[in-house]
Amino acid sequence: MNAPAPLPFFIARVGDDGTQCDAWPQQPLLVSLEQGGIDWPSSCRNGTCRTCIGMLAEGQVRYEVEWPGLSPEEKAEGCVLPCVAYPLSDVKLEAPGI
Repeated sequence: MNAPAPLPFFIARVGDDGTQCDAWPQQPLLVSLEQGGIDWPSSCRNGTCRTCIGMLAEGQVRYEVEWPGLSPEEKAEGCVLPCVAYPLSDVKLEAPGI
């Protein structure tokens, strides 16, 4: 009996209004959001400007670069930079101040 194949993508939810899109593990969350028609602020796309900062309310992400643009305290609070964050599971993102 073969084990089930892993899902090719995850689901990214934004806020509490049901907005969601496919989140591909091989590309940054910001790209998946944009491909899904979700407007999320962005600028540098390399993790330094912090324009895309949000809160990871649910799920897990990984980074392919050293932790850019966030302090250890922000990381511990759940801040995330979608431009350089890759999903490891379904995720829920919240814009700052929500």
